[in-house]
Amino acid sequence: MDHLIYTAMSGANAAAQRQAVLANNLANASTQGFRAELSAFRSVPVQGDGATTRVFALEATSGHDSTPGASQRTGRNLDVQAQGNAWLAVQGLDGTEAYSRSGALQVSPTGTLVNSSGLPVLSDGGSPIDVPQGADVAIGSDGTVTAKSGDEPVTTVGRLKLATPSADDPLQRGDDGLFRTASQQPIDSDQTARLETGALEGSNVNAVETMVGMISAARQFDSQMRLLSTTEASDKSAAQLLSVG
Repeated sequence: MDHLIYTAMSGANAAAQRQAVLANNLANASTQGFRAELSAFRSVPVQGDGATTRVFALEATSGHDSTPGASQRTGRNLDVQAQGNAWLAVQGLDGTEAYSRSGALQVSPTGTLVNSSGLPVLSDGGSPIDVPQGADVAIGSDGTVTAKSGDEPVTTVGRLKLATPSADDPLQRGDDGLFRTASQQPIDSDQTARLETGALEGSNVNAVETMVGMISAARQFDSQMRLLSTTEASDKSAAQLLSVG
């Protein structure tokens, strides 16, 4: 059987994987703070006798789009948007420190400050922030969290940890949708980072561009499948000729 079927199969598989990445991006076009995942095709020469002209196509994820999403004003006290390349530190489900740009915060029933996914946001000391029950909570531009209960004076209950990753240890998206450093080590708190209160960062996914990419990936997949059908037909014709001889 012609080795072409293997290269066509790898091309179809790569197109299907790209379609999955684009579909996930499109599904998160309205998710606060979402960063679009990037993907690219990579050519890998086939090793072996008689295969020097064959090339496999592989789909490789090349990170994420670091362009900030559009700012959306909400006027809500617990909505914050990290400025520049700063990220909010949160505690992942596995207990490790992770980073997110989603700033729609709220107070849980147990009095812990959490994000929209229910994950505790961390203080600059690396621990969750507890807020007095029934208190009015406000967040300053430097991440300082204050609470006021009734006629009592305003008290500071903590400061949000804002982290700015470096080029030497960039952030990578995990399977849980959160970001962590390539070294898996926590980033030091950035005391110069700032927040914009009463605003949220939207997704940076371009829905129209993503849909065009999905159409292109679907056509690439169809082309590879047609190539497989053509190879099968050629193989059958060759077998018939051999049987006649």
